Amino acid sequence: MQVAKMCWLVGCLVWLAAVPLPAQERAYPKSGEGIELFLKRFGRTGYRYQQEFIQINKKKLGKNNMLIQGVKYTLPPLRDEDEVQTTAHRRAKESTSKKRAGYEPLFGKQYAKYETISSELKGATFYLVSGHGGPDPGAMGKLGNHTLCEDEYAYDIILRVARNLMQRGAKVHIIIQDAKDGIRDGMYLSNSKRETCMGQTIPLNQVRRLQQRCDKINTLMKQDGGGYKRALFIHVDSRSRNKQMDVFFYHAGSRAGKRLANTVRNTFKRKYAQHQPGRGFKGTVSKRDLFVLRKAQPVSLFIEIGNIQNKYDLQRIILKNNRQALANWICEGFLEDYKQYR
Repeated sequence: MQVAKMCWLVGCLVWLAAVPLPAQERAYPKSGEGIELFLKRFGRTGYRYQQEFIQINKKKLGKNNMLIQGVKYTLPPLRDEDEVQTTAHRRAKESTSKKRAGYEPLFGKQYAKYETISSELKGATFYLVSGHGGPDPGAMGKLGNHTLCEDEYAYDIILRVARNLMQRGAKVHIIIQDAKDGIRDGMYLSNSKRETCMGQTIPLNQVRRLQQRCDKINTLMKQDGGGYKRALFIHVDSRSRNKQMDVFFYHAGSRAGKRLANTVRNTFKRKYAQHQPGRGFKGTVSKRDLFVLRKAQPVSLFIEIGNIQNKYDLQRIILKNNRQALANWICEGFLEDYKQYR
């Protein structure tokens, strides 16, 4: 009897060993990815997947559950219904990968090559403008022995936004350009006067400078024909050192402009609630009679990233992951606005 039981037990163990267990998928995050975008890349969308991921990888995550570059994370197992969709998506992506490669030298050597990961923004056109540039560095701050210039950080964020939009099938015009400085991952971005308005020298006179970029946008807009068109202006504010401020948004007063500003602002609010629970987000939306908002013909959004004098706001500006997160969230806001437009 004992021998029979032992044989039965051994048989069960052999059978269990023969049953294939689901392999745990592991992957590295891309620069600037949060948990939501990282999981979405592998077909895992929704709050449940995010919570499972945090539980599995809690010892590998940074402050406020931030992903750390160079760390390989374990993905939560796919549910059956998602497995079918993800497999189909991967096969479709593999079959079209050669046709969907892009190259933009303005992004710099490291980031010039990119893949079009979706067609969500197909038919949309964007005009992206980083504040100041050329002879005007804009607002200036100090951190240790380093001088921080508004135009350099605004330009880096604009390039990251442009790359995100292009990866989703949008047509993008980068209005202010630097032939040498692409997307940079350093904390301290050196200042230069190389920036041009799409090849034209940028005037020092403020009105002429602003008129030049608006003229360029309006000319391109006429050439681009109809459809969804949006202009984005990014700046960094300068106020007293003790004035900490969230990202805030301006529009010209049109219904579409107000909707766009609120949509992007709500995206930021949602992201802060997700990544920094309890912190809150106080970024505001308001109508402003700014020159570029009046003169640029597309529906336009003007964003102030933070206070270049405040040591807490500087973390949002000088850390590459934070600059990428800003670009990601702006892009998500545009995606949502485009869905409403369609």
